[in-house]
Amino acid sequence: ITGGRYNPSTDSWQTTTTSGAPSSRFRHTAIWSGTEMIVWGGSRGGSLNTGGRYNPSTDSWQATTTSGAPAAREYHTVIWTGTEMIIWGGGNGNILNTGSRYNPSTDSWQATAISGAPAARYYHTAIWNGTEMVVWGGYPTTNTGGRYNPSTDSWQGTTTGGGPAARNNHTAIWTGNEMIIWGGYPYTDSFGIYYPDDLIFKNDFENQTAKQ
Repeated sequence: ITGGRYNPSTDSWQTTTTSGAPSSRFRHTAIWSGTEMIVWGGSRGGSLNTGGRYNPSTDSWQATTTSGAPAAREYHTVIWTGTEMIIWGGGNGNILNTGSRYNPSTDSWQATAISGAPAARYYHTAIWNGTEMVVWGGYPTTNTGGRYNPSTDSWQGTTTGGGPAARNNHTAIWTGNEMIIWGGYPYTDSFGIYYPDDLIFKNDFENQTAKQ
């Protein structure tokens, strides 16, 4: 249950308080809300559905409510929308295709829609594009994904046409108008670029050809 704060401007560390901190764990997630680090889920001899909010300005912890919280899990993904933390997927002995939205201002949870959601998975990635959470890949190894819109609580599938090969344990980033995924397992140095506005994927061969 220990942690530290690193200040690159001074190249120095400061320990975080353990008072009120969540139980020790791994395979959890953490996001920054603008004022707090929110830690949730993970495993400690079994999957967890607990978490905590760390405020560095006061060096203090506050637990996240378990009332209405999603099922315990690990290997899930998390994004921050600007007002909510959304967790999705993962596993707890079963592979999951469920998720939930946590609002720190009300300390409350709201389940994400299941209708139209991608197939259950873990070792996947998720990014926030400003209006949607985009989930892609994962295990069981797949090249499918989905886009979740919290304003309508609805899912839309991502195209597989032109997409990269199925994989898990890859990485993904958002550039401002594209999601770029790279690497993963089965071991690969290929990548794909997804354009959500155009609903298309381009793989690395097409991108390199376009540059020539």
